[in-house]
Amino acid sequence: MSSRNERHEITPPPTAFPIASSSTEVQEEELEAAAHLGGADLPKVGARYIWLMVLAQFGVFVAFITPLAISLAIRVRQLEPGHDEYLGYITGAGALVVMLTSPFLGTLSDRTRTRLGRRRPWMIGGTVLGVISLFVMALAPNIALVGLGWILAQLGWGQVLSNLQISTADRLPESQRGKVAGLTGFATQIAPVFGVIIAGSFTSSNLLLFLVPGVVGVILVALFVLLVHEDDSRSRVFDQALTAKALVTKYLYNPRRYPDFSWNWLGRFLFYFGLTLNTTFTAFFFAQRLGIKVEEVAGLIAILGGMGVLATTAGAIGGGFLSDKLRRRRSFVLASGIIFGAGAVLMALAPDVPLLFAGSLICSVGIGAFAAVDQALLLDVLPERTTDAGRFMGITGFATSIPQAFGPFIAPLFLAIGASGAEKNYTLLYVVAAGCTVLGGLVVLRIKSVR
Repeated sequence: MSSRNERHEITPPPTAFPIASSSTEVQEEELEAAAHLGGADLPKVGARYIWLMVLAQFGVFVAFITPLAISLAIRVRQLEPGHDEYLGYITGAGALVVMLTSPFLGTLSDRTRTRLGRRRPWMIGGTVLGVISLFVMALAPNIALVGLGWILAQLGWGQVLSNLQISTADRLPESQRGKVAGLTGFATQIAPVFGVIIAGSFTSSNLLLFLVPGVVGVILVALFVLLVHEDDSRSRVFDQALTAKALVTKYLYNPRRYPDFSWNWLGRFLFYFGLTLNTTFTAFFFAQRLGIKVEEVAGLIAILGGMGVLATTAGAIGGGFLSDKLRRRRSFVLASGIIFGAGAVLMALAPDVPLLFAGSLICSVGIGAFAAVDQALLLDVLPERTTDAGRFMGITGFATSIPQAFGPFIAPLFLAIGASGAEKNYTLLYVVAAGCTVLGGLVVLRIKSVR
């Protein structure tokens, strides 16, 4: 398919989930999909692109995740003391907006025609909106405006991050995808810690609390925008106007047309569903298992969080680099699911702190490896890379946002099974979480175009 044309065909009714088809149909569709993936592999990128990408994603996470980690909680306590639940409402609203707008904004990015290319204008605009959001959250006189500020932050900084990731789909060859995913995974793991340390020095000033981490983001994103060239996109043409109806169809696709992408989507969905079940109730689980109050768990969680960053980083870099070197993705994704599952089962059965910590750290290794290698696998199977990369990256976002949105509501069903009194069945919940992540690893074995 020409890189300058967008192809649209009448296909069976689209759906967001993989469906079965006959082996003959699958073979024909995979051959057709392979043609859409871009043919020959892309040329290798230089070290400057890689390190500027790593720094830019680090900067976005410093600016964007610091409010989520500490600054928003401080503002909620200032404006509505005793109503900590408002923090959940604010973050949930932001996540919902992103889930609903990602494919739409990704499609607009794909179709952007400027001298600066397709992705850089969205990074610039997103950074500007992101900075505005920090002012709004810092100076908001009421909780509603804090919520509006967080939604703007999700849209602004979220677009910067999204287009940085789409840029990797545009530019990275197969041989470098695991390495770059591992390095960016490392950067995004340490960025929140760095941001919280910075913010901790400015808790007496709301403006500095939000803006100082934001300045780090602005500088590092600006370096990428200024120093990484992107081809002029003004000559790109499309064979279909972008009407309201066409935009709605961008939220759906036919899985039978791109089976490998669909299996990757389902595998990611299952893994993150298990991860959500495992992490959402950590404080309550620790308190019940150790027989202490939830308030007394905070110190343990903080220590575990610091150790978890190291474990996640080891999994991300190790998994990413090895998957490139050995030219294997599926086996690493499966191993990631099994490692996480083993850690979750150990936590489920652990009677004391050392084993709880050991299980949690094993889970962190699995998370890091999965995040890096599955991201590389996604880039390997991404459909319509030259025309619709942003759209399909947005659709992939549903595989993480849906579990994060609905997992906490489903978890109580497992917690109630066999529960007595105030005691909840966390053992079952964590075993189910383990099963989901292992199943997620097994699903990607159905992918045929990548080893």
